[in-house]
Amino acid sequence: MASTSSFDVVSKVDIQEVKNAIETASKELRQRFDLKGTNSEVRLEDEKGLVISSADEYKLKAVNDILQSKLHKRGISLKALVYEKLEQALGGTARQKIAIQQGLSQEKAKAVGKAIRDSKLKVQSQIQGEQLRVSGKSKDDLQEVMALLKSKDFGIDLQFENYR
Repeated sequence: MASTSSFDVVSKVDIQEVKNAIETASKELRQRFDLKGTNSEVRLEDEKGLVISSADEYKLKAVNDILQSKLHKRGISLKALVYEKLEQALGGTARQKIAIQQGLSQEKAKAVGKAIRDSKLKVQSQIQGEQLRVSGKSKDDLQEVMALLKSKDFGIDLQFENYR
């Protein structure tokens, strides 16, 4: 009985949880005394990124801190956020775009695959679109791979799905 077990390594962000975090952050922005009248806001753009804006850089940093705390409470890893350059907007306000990483890029998938191969465990990995399939005969080896990937930092948030 030579059956193989497998799991998928993915990097996903639950957009509904992001929307919920933005809503609670917006409520807090409206109630905070130090941010009243600064037109501070957080909004979701086409489910691939966020835009935060405020009166100046210092208030923008406060808005970012509030957003990060709400995202963390919702279980969204801050590694999934890619901050773009801070830009000055119309009327002296500051704005910053934040991209949300969805899926494994080819470079990240190759780095994860290389780490698995370097571990000398008896498993195979193959890139399938925006995920990485890891398969092997021993479930113990697969669990060791999971522990190995959790211990390393690839700069993205990794989840494990379809464990069979």
